Amino acid sequence: MDLIDATRFTASRAWGSQLLMDMGEFRAKLHWTDAPFEWHENDGEELFVVLDGVVDMHYASAEHETPRVVELRPGQVAVFREGDRHVAHPRGAARILVVERHDSA
Repeated sequence: MDLIDATRFTASRAWGSQLLMDMGEFRAKLHWTDAPFEWHENDGEELFVVLDGVVDMHYASAEHETPRVVELRPGQVAVFREGDRHVAHPRGAARILVVERHDSA
């Protein structure tokens, strides 16, 4: 067993990460960031869990083409379907668990 204190994880750059688990086609990564990512869409589903901090998640999908924003706080989970466009904007530093396909951005 590996025990990781996610609340202490930092990186030398925004969106720096630590690979936690390789699950064949998918991987779980712990990210630290204090800056927005970039608009993107994944080739498969993505699980995004805020562990620490607050993140404004901007998103658009086939059902909601006009971008929307939702505030994500610790313990909240966003599930993106294939083709959902999104970008995370942390308010200060944030730690995030991401489960995604290996070939995702």
